[in-house]
Amino acid sequence: MVILLPAAEPILAAARRVDPALVRPGLPAHVTALYPFLPDAELTGQVLDAARELAATFAPTDVPLTEFVTAPGFAAIPAPALQPITDAVCNRWPSVQPYGGRFGPRPGAHVTVAMGGEAEVLERVAAEVRPLLPVRDRAVELQLVALTDRGWEPRLSAPFGG
Repeated sequence: MVILLPAAEPILAAARRVDPALVRPGLPAHVTALYPFLPDAELTGQVLDAARELAATFAPTDVPLTEFVTAPGFAAIPAPALQPITDAVCNRWPSVQPYGGRFGPRPGAHVTVAMGGEAEVLERVAAEVRPLLPVRDRAVELQLVALTDRGWEPRLSAPFGG
């Protein structure tokens, strides 16, 4: 489950210019609300209705993206404005551990800019991305996407506020 942030696309493009392998192909700039989610076979009408109902409880949200952070093999832009939404999604499906439990039960909401890469490469990404900040976007919906043999495919768009 993701929250798309199209205004952050130039940031991902900057990382791709440094090394295309750093950016996941096929999925636009986003904040992950919960990954992995349920397998397609478990996406019942009840699950989809629950996602719609949850999204409807949140208003569209302004999302300032102001800070670029790195950790070994990882670069991201925190999106704290979306933390209440990501927390609510994780709380709604407690049996699904975000990122398989690698980052605890409440990972910080963020746009992943680069995965992998040595420190030197991530420094080059930082040099490309930092001048692009700040970026502002407006989150308007939750999207449920599934990775298939054809790439990422949408399963549900659930607007915020109804």
